[in-house]
Amino acid sequence: MKTELFTLCDFAQENNGKLTVVGTFDTIVARQFPCVHPQLSVVIRLRFDLWEFGHHTFRVDTQDLDGEGSIQPVEGTLEVKGVGNATAVSHLVFGVTNLRIKASGVVNFVLYIDNREISSIPLYVLKG
Repeated sequence: MKTELFTLCDFAQENNGKLTVVGTFDTIVARQFPCVHPQLSVVIRLRFDLWEFGHHTFRVDTQDLDGEGSIQPVEGTLEVKGVGNATAVSHLVFGVTNLRIKASGVVNFVLYIDNREISSIPLYVLKG
């Protein structure tokens, strides 16, 4: 399995296997802390090889530099099916509202597939 895309953005949607991703970013600036980021979308595109088709669990969690989470973990299952190709893709698209951030630093979004950490991306939080 390969992570082809893992990003934070202003808006995202999937429609019949096509992704629309608008306004991807990795940094936000806050005037004061703690702060709340009102809304963002998380987009993940995974490519599975033929022998990986089938049922998988996923979890997306956050972790700041103190090891604390900023959101409730997003959990679910994937059923990866081929359409005659040697690989298949699965998309995970979800929104996060009212992301609470206690201090400047970094919030890592971490992807787990079948309870294994697969990938992570940073959200840098600056004071400005």
